[in-house]
Amino acid sequence: MKAIAFIDASNLFYGGKKSLGWSIDYQELLTYLNEKYGIGKAYFFGGVEVYRFDFDYLTYDSVPIRQLETYLVELIEHDGSRMSEAKLLLLDRHLKRVRFYALLEQFGYSLILKPVKTYRDEDGNQTRKANCDVDMSFCMMKERESYSRAVVLSGDGDFLPVLKFLKKSGKEVIVLARSARTAKEIKQFAGSNFRDFEYLRERLKRDEPEQ
Repeated sequence: MKAIAFIDASNLFYGGKKSLGWSIDYQELLTYLNEKYGIGKAYFFGGVEVYRFDFDYLTYDSVPIRQLETYLVELIEHDGSRMSEAKLLLLDRHLKRVRFYALLEQFGYSLILKPVKTYRDEDGNQTRKANCDVDMSFCMMKERESYSRAVVLSGDGDFLPVLKFLKKSGKEVIVLARSARTAKEIKQFAGSNFRDFEYLRERLKRDEPEQ
């Protein structure tokens, strides 16, 4: 059975270690998905800070991570002396995130990255967001002739219509998500095909050196 994994990073890994309580070994996650579900490909959907990097939405489906890394390094080298310490720390944090994505690509993940955008809500409060739901839904539909099994790593209820369509089309749909962050309707839909990501802690926890 041909299988593809679709990973919604903002839902599954929201808050990272602070939220999960443990750090994920992403290389081991890919190995697990291959061994357990026989995936041939794993799409990873997430957001990334691009600053003023020239990203053409009409040309690219994903932010080119290597070019973005080069851009941020040059930005720090050229303009770092004129930046505040807080700005430099923020840039450094975002550069580390970019390098994390580059490492995922090296592991074998297929990245679909959207630039983080700044919005203001109806009360005027500023919020930052990179919504990849449409991209992930489109990808699941676009690739549907390439797989018989969809392993969906997200508990977002917005995916229910496309998951229902895939199931009606004869696809096996497995949902692997954090129970506490999974919509009730997704659990009801998946039934016995719902897997709680938290149970994988011992398999996927990344060993970290003692401080």
